[in-house]
Amino acid sequence: MNSSKRLPPWHEHFRLSNGHELLIRPIRPEDAEPLRAGFSLLGPDEIRQRFLYAGNELSAEMAARLCAPSPQKEFALVAAESLPPGEALVGAVARAAMEPGSNRAEFTVLISRFLAGQGLGRHLIGRLVKWARRRELDQLYGDLLETNHPALQLTQSMGFRIVPEDSLDGLVRIVLDLSKAAPEEPATVDQPV
Repeated sequence: MNSSKRLPPWHEHFRLSNGHELLIRPIRPEDAEPLRAGFSLLGPDEIRQRFLYAGNELSAEMAARLCAPSPQKEFALVAAESLPPGEALVGAVARAAMEPGSNRAEFTVLISRFLAGQGLGRHLIGRLVKWARRRELDQLYGDLLETNHPALQLTQSMGFRIVPEDSLDGLVRIVLDLSKAAPEEPATVDQPV
């Protein structure tokens, strides 16, 4: 993970437990087509569990919207091959969006089953938490399927708590109170702290 060249902010190399290296970086408009192509590789259950979305296709409009976050209120990262945006296969997307009229943000993370279970989800959520803390937000929250036990265990191990929400049929809301002391973040060589 040593790099002689300094990376731009929010860019870092991440080595999976299988040895494969990915580049984590802010999402770009050029990622829309690779994101759409990668979405078609996901199974329906995988999409529903990780994205809370019932389709098997990502529309061009939705992909374009996901790849052009508003810098004032949204933040999105991808984990992709170390190729230029538009050419790199995107294996994961992590996104946080500030809720209008509040001091909190909702987050979502989608990781391909080919990359799951190798520490990438924890790392991406950690990056979203760091962004939210820099924005001085009070809370970061997300909704998970109540049957998505790996994601629930992961987020709870990171300090998120389950909050009952009657309106979320089949879903569980997880909340991280950001006003509490920050847990230790793993240092990365390529990412300035």
